[in-house]
Amino acid sequence: MTLNKDEIKIVFGLVALALLTRFLPHPPNFAPITGIALFTGFNFTNKRLALFIPLFCMLITDFFLGFHSLVPIIYSCFILISFIGFKAKSLSLLTVLGASVSFFITSNLGVWYLYYPKDLNGLISCFVLAIPFFFNSLAGDLFYTSLLQFYFNKIKIQSLKTN
Repeated sequence: MTLNKDEIKIVFGLVALALLTRFLPHPPNFAPITGIALFTGFNFTNKRLALFIPLFCMLITDFFLGFHSLVPIIYSCFILISFIGFKAKSLSLLTVLGASVSFFITSNLGVWYLYYPKDLNGLISCFVLAIPFFFNSLAGDLFYTSLLQFYFNKIKIQSLKTN
């Protein structure tokens, strides 16, 4: 797999963004990983690389921040979100909302399964207590997906002008 100069810059930029934003103080769940997974899934022709980047970002930062029992579920969520990016016709509000909701449902089913009573009350409690985190996730997903797509389009336009 050979990457051109612009692609290498983008990959390093995504990894740097993930590292910085996961280590610096930030509101809970306001993070770029969903945006990175959607962005790479949508824009990268190399789908293996698109899947690898968000997982690599998580792995590196989790190495320092700590692994937890939900890691397989969380990483699976980002694979699913990359696939949403693969299939999306655009990175619209609806696409980002779908990715955010899929992460919310999948990750909270994992939380419920591991930490709550396995009954309807446990399920309801888990999801109700998770609602405040969803709004930060959605805000972060919208912000970072838009930011990444904006700069990607800007790089593409600059690249076309210089060719």
